[in-house]
Amino acid sequence: MDTLAARWSLLEPRIAVVGPDDDRPRPAVILFHGCGGLRDHLPRYAEVAKAEGWRAFIVDSYGPRGWNRAFALSTVCTGLLLRGWERAGDVLAALDGISKRPDVDASKIVLAGWSHGGWGIMEALSADRSRPALGVADPGSVPLTGVLGTYLAYPYIGIAAVNRMRAWKHCPKTLAVIARADHLTTVRNAERVHEMVRNCGAHVDTWIADGTHSFDEPSGQPPMKYDPDLTAEALRRFGALLHDTATAPAP
Repeated sequence: MDTLAARWSLLEPRIAVVGPDDDRPRPAVILFHGCGGLRDHLPRYAEVAKAEGWRAFIVDSYGPRGWNRAFALSTVCTGLLLRGWERAGDVLAALDGISKRPDVDASKIVLAGWSHGGWGIMEALSADRSRPALGVADPGSVPLTGVLGTYLAYPYIGIAAVNRMRAWKHCPKTLAVIARADHLTTVRNAERVHEMVRNCGAHVDTWIADGTHSFDEPSGQPPMKYDPDLTAEALRRFGALLHDTATAPAP
């Protein structure tokens, strides 16, 4: 079982960093892709973060493991490998490593996840980290206090997400995007899960977008369909979350 430091050493070489060209400590948003791997839409969100004065870190969970897209589609997307609670180890390791960078303000972090990436974030925030869990030996060694927000884009909360109703241990401000025509969940199920998160004390805004799962991914395959107008609105809301988080009074 990896330590967080070992997992970070695995992930760090493949992380893309987007942000202002300086070395001052800035708020950071950490982006986690869906089960299909890195796609063209995440850099667009990273550029929005840069425009807001944030540093964006796009985490590739597959390249460091030697996995290509075809392999991920046949294993991760089908639930055979790297389920959400295992992906949460990547979330914690990235949070740990990025928070220690001198060009990051570790008191202002947002975790952003799309589909499978959102599942991993939710597992990281709800797990008992007092003992080895989530595929790492020391999950409790990274504090969550600096995580002020989460952006959950149509997170996977289907039947394999057995912990989807487990209360979060850390409850940051959350923007939850629900796709009305999501083939992986119903709107009712999504609203029930997000209401559970709201009950833990988090401020949760939900946006029901009139599109499919992965509506913001230009190369989406049926039943998923790219919608440029919804994508523009998603980017706007993402930027607003970062702006509000950066300007909010310290907790």
